[in-house]
This record gives sequence, structure tokens and C-alpha cells, in this order.
Amino acid sequence: MKVLLDENLPHDLRHFLPGHDVYTVAFMGWASLKNGELLRTAGNDGFDVMVTKDSGVAYEQHVPALPIAVVILKSQTNKLDDLLPLVAPMLIALSGLTPRSIVRVG
Repeated sequence: MKVLLDENLPHDLRHFLPGHDVYTVAFMGWASLKNGELLRTAGNDGFDVMVTKDSGVAYEQHVPALPIAVVILKSQTNKLDDLLPLVAPMLIALSGLTPRSIVRVG
């Protein structure tokens, strides 16, 4: 699965998602894009899912029109130590992910 980590997540999180092709928004050069444009651009580039800590995505986007799925991580901070407990449930969510859906983890 091709996974895009939103800019509000630490880049090192990518090392904890084995079996997936993981890229960051910064690496792709998409840091200036807003959520809707970012999701469209990611979908056009072959991404299957964007992982974010931004819970607002669920309210800003029309789910059936999403070009890719979105996984929203819920943790106290966006520090890697706070996100690591969510890795196992996130991997489970990724394995059963439905296109054009929003899944909350945490």
C-alpha cells in the first residue's frame, strides 16, 4: 500500500510501517497544499491512504468524494513516543482499509 504521512506527523513514523511504501508530504514537496488539494494530488500520484493527526479532515472533506482513504491518529501529541502505541492498530486499520473512507485510530 502506498501511504502518505501528513506534515503534522514525524518523518520517523515511516520506519514503523513495514510492508508499505511510505512517503511524507515534505518529501513529496507538497507542504504548501491544503487538505482537499493534497488528497487529490496524492490520489493522482497513486497513493492509497493519507495518515494524519488532523481530525478536521473528517469534517472538511466529503467522504464519498475522497480520492484516497484517510487514517486519523488520535494521540496527546504528534511526538513519536505518543504515536508508537498506535502503530499496531494503525497497521490493522491499513490491512482492512476501504477506499474513500476515514478511519480513526486511538
